[in-house]
Amino acid sequence: MSGIARCGGQARGGAIGRAALPVLVVTLMLAHGVAWAQERLAVVTTTGDLRSLTEAVGGARVEVTALTPSGFDPEEYQPRPQDLVRVRKAQAVMRVGLDFDLWVDRLLAQAGGSVRRGAPGYVDASLGIATLDVRGLSIGGDGHAHGSGNPHYWLDPRNAEIITGNIQAALASIDPANAEAYAANRLAFLSRLEGKLKDWDERLAALRGVPLVAYHNSWPYFARRFRLEFIGTVEPKPGVPPSPGHLASLIGTMNARGARIIVRQPHEPEKDAAFVAQRTGGMVAVLAASVGALPGADDYVSLFDVNIAALRAAAGVP
Repeated sequence: MSGIARCGGQARGGAIGRAALPVLVVTLMLAHGVAWAQERLAVVTTTGDLRSLTEAVGGARVEVTALTPSGFDPEEYQPRPQDLVRVRKAQAVMRVGLDFDLWVDRLLAQAGGSVRRGAPGYVDASLGIATLDVRGLSIGGDGHAHGSGNPHYWLDPRNAEIITGNIQAALASIDPANAEAYAANRLAFLSRLEGKLKDWDERLAALRGVPLVAYHNSWPYFARRFRLEFIGTVEPKPGVPPSPGHLASLIGTMNARGARIIVRQPHEPEKDAAFVAQRTGGMVAVLAASVGALPGADDYVSLFDVNIAALRAAAGVP
């Protein structure tokens, strides 16, 4: 009897052990999952555009925070106290450069973290970009400093090849064990982008030769890539509000050229663009120069989808 009892006990113990094994495995997997999540690289970008491109290259290995919230002008952004903490904890910081996000220099100096100019995790994404509108001097006083060249280079989707190359190099330098994964992610993204470029080019063909006006000089790279023509800006200089005289001159130019489309970003003032549209019989097309600035512009690729649809609608192209 006692032998039978011992066997039964062993059988019950074995069954319990077998039942507990899956629980142990799940527990270990969850523990490792938490560890893997904690091992993700903490990356800070100055804009949503760089966040989207960093996520495309880094994939599941990165946790990316954009300092400039959606709908804010990155050139006028004023950092918040939590931004200092984010930069201090970051293993990599990605910036637009070309005087676009000068405010991040102060953050880096104040944070005292591991990322600083020249460190492996510091990325000026403009490295290698063929810049437009280089004048050699910033305007000084009011307005934006565009003297190092027009900084809106990400709006040429071909430049994503250079930008993601800079991002990949930085991620591989601080996380060499996953260098091959970063390279593969980048190539997959560029392959997807290549297919979209053909579609975008075809969709914008109807606007070639159509004169356009922008509120801010954000669109030279976009215009060059898709062979569009911007004949003027509502701002006389980047970041400088227009005077009545400048608006009168712009309206005269638009009427002489038959320009009827004014491009404005969501954060830019409505009043002056609406006034110009009224005096020229034109209409205002609201475009997003940054990811997240308009509904549907949720990542780098959809940013162009949204903008091209808005331009076609403004031009009356079905």
